[in-house]
Amino acid sequence: MQVSRVSNIVTFTTKGQVVIPSKLRKEFEIKVGTRAAVISTPEGILLKPVTREYIRSLRGSLKNKKVWDAFQDDRRWEREH
Repeated sequence: MQVSRVSNIVTFTTKGQVVIPSKLRKEFEIKVGTRAAVISTPEGILLKPVTREYIRSLRGSLKNKKVWDAFQDDRRWEREH
């Protein structure tokens, strides 16, 4: 996939929501109901759509850990933050 480097300005609603521009939604295969990982980085907030490509990129990341334990750790972290 060729990724464009065009900057887009979006506005946050009172609920903290933003609209991802149509061109980017198509480029990253974001459809209604697509989930996104929200990651804090030194540069700001990173949204990573949870698509098949993203899930494939995670393969092997749980190699030394049971999947259920990883899931529980993730849920615990979400409740705390």
